Amino acid sequence: MFDIARRTALGALLLLIIPLVVWLSGWQWQPGQNTLWLKGLFWMTETVTRPWGIITFILLTAWFLWCLRFRLKPALFLVAIMLAAIMAGQYTKSFIKERVQEPRPYVLWLEKTHGVNEETFYQLKRKARGEMVTNLLQDEQQVPGWLKRHWAFETGFAFPSGHTLFAASWALLGVGLLWPRRRTLTIVVLLLWATGVMVSRMLLGMHWPRDLIVATLISWLLVTLAVWLAQRVCGPLTVPVEESQEINQREEQGR
Repeated sequence: MFDIARRTALGALLLLIIPLVVWLSGWQWQPGQNTLWLKGLFWMTETVTRPWGIITFILLTAWFLWCLRFRLKPALFLVAIMLAAIMAGQYTKSFIKERVQEPRPYVLWLEKTHGVNEETFYQLKRKARGEMVTNLLQDEQQVPGWLKRHWAFETGFAFPSGHTLFAASWALLGVGLLWPRRRTLTIVVLLLWATGVMVSRMLLGMHWPRDLIVATLISWLLVTLAVWLAQRVCGPLTVPVEESQEINQREEQGR
């Protein structure tokens, strides 16, 4: 358990670097950033947004199963454990959001620039909030159309970040489950992807740095438990003898 917690903690620390730096710097979000740069970040965030997040889940699950190569029964248990970890994070996020009720950065910007009352806004049903955002931004020039639609779709509370919970959980599952199999490239890609999702949430006006920090910490707790459970139920995560030769060949090719 200690080894699992140590390596997932290292992954979590890497994910926390950017939101911690942004938080400590006192940076404040404002609209009107470089549109091309923002559009790339928007597509990054879309990999987690419904319905694309379901496709991301399926693809990552298939890849993890291929990397770990468990037999059928342990593989099914592994899928159940990963699904439980991801869903637990989302349910935890929803539970906290409804109690903290922190407004999103773009909502406070609408309050400042378009006279929206933040409390009144969140008293509306979700559909009515989306319609209000659409109507208010109809003639707004500094906000691109795709971002207007994203804001109208994402009208919930900010704290903590559900997108970060999803992406960070997968990245930390990679660290926890695939590090013993020496799947270094996969882990690096997952960490970079999760970091990109987290950055996108701040620059698109959806979240504050603290939303990302708390979401990452929640992910770390859930994933550490999930990886420990996977090791107990599915078998050792270390490299089987028959895979050692393949891994050595892969590492030789990467040099």
